[in-house]
Parts: sequence; structure tokens; C-alpha cells
Amino acid sequence: MNLKLHQVGKRFQRHKVFKDVTYSFTTPGTYALLGPNGSGKSTLMRVMAAMQAPTTGKVTITTQAGEIVPPEQIFKMVSFCAPGQEIVEEFTMREFLQFHFSFKPLPAGLSVQKIIDITGLATAADKPIYDYSSGMKQRVKLAQAIFADTPLLLLDEPCSNLDDKGVAQYRQWIEEYALGKKLIIVASNDPREYDFCKEHLRIEDYQ
Repeated sequence: MNLKLHQVGKRFQRHKVFKDVTYSFTTPGTYALLGPNGSGKSTLMRVMAAMQAPTTGKVTITTQAGEIVPPEQIFKMVSFCAPGQEIVEEFTMREFLQFHFSFKPLPAGLSVQKIIDITGLATAADKPIYDYSSGMKQRVKLAQAIFADTPLLLLDEPCSNLDDKGVAQYRQWIEEYALGKKLIIVASNDPREYDFCKEHLRIEDYQ
């Protein structure tokens, strides 16, 4: 698939976040979106995921067959993880994953139970997510994104709240379930999160 930004800009009232971003991302590819905190990385990620509309320009996603995906269908192609992403914390992890994978496909050979086992959270799988630590919640967010069988994976600061063991787990999941299979875009300032990315896009170049 191909994701292309055509002179994309975003403004909030009088505050210009970025402007004239033109870039093409192609599967299978690994891209890092870099820039200081507050520079607009997260905003651009939400624009690419069709969670926010750009102020100017447009985003197009094209399938391997050359068909342009309608904006209202982009969610089917995208898996997303971000620190501010809300999940239904009244659910248990098992309930949340069952709900999530009722509208996002699972890869062949994976089930909700196997994902729970892979995360190492089996003993907490039937507890409400609001009882989880911040690191456990982040692992749930990463699992729902990385293990979904979608061609586009958007990760915004994916190792937020993770200890060294959690970071190693994230890297293992990326290597086993995403590299070479998906278009991966990582917004980050931490090389541990994106040093596998072949291409770097600096948002400061568009401000």
C-alpha cells in the first residue's frame, strides 16, 4: 500500500502546527517521524490515521491493487497506538481484546488467548484495565495495534511508561509481527523506539 501526504497542513485557530507536508510512505517500509516535543508529531499521526482532518492538503491511501481507499474506510487499514489513546478501562483485558478484534482482523495463527499469553499479562487478563499499572496499559495498547492484521501501523511514542523489559518486548513484537509485513510509521524522540526505521522525516522541515 501507499500513503501519501499532499501539501498537508494543520492549524488550530491562529497557531500553525505544520504546513505543506508532502511525502510518500510505501509498504513494506519503516519510517520515523522525528521532532521535539510539541512540534506536531502526534497531530500529524492522527491526520494520517484519519482521526483528524488536515486544515489544508489531503491524505490518500492506495491499496496494492492501485485503488484509493475512501476516507471513511481508512480505519480498516490502520492500527494505532499513542500515549493519549483512550481504551475502555472498565473492560478486562480479555473483554477489550475480544471487542477490538471483533472489528480488526487477527493474523492467521493468533487468537485473543494467544495474544494475552504473549503479553505476559495472563494473570491479570480478567481484571479491569483501570487496575493496571501505566506500563501494563501501554502493553495492552501496543498489543491491540501490533497484532491486528492491518497494512498500516502507526506508533506514537510506543515505549511510553515501559521499563527495559517492556521495551525489549516491544522490539520483539515489531520484529516478529510487523517488519517486512506492514507499513510502519513511528513518531518518537527515543532511538530505541525507531532505530529499525530506514527513513526519517523531520517535522521541523515543515514549520
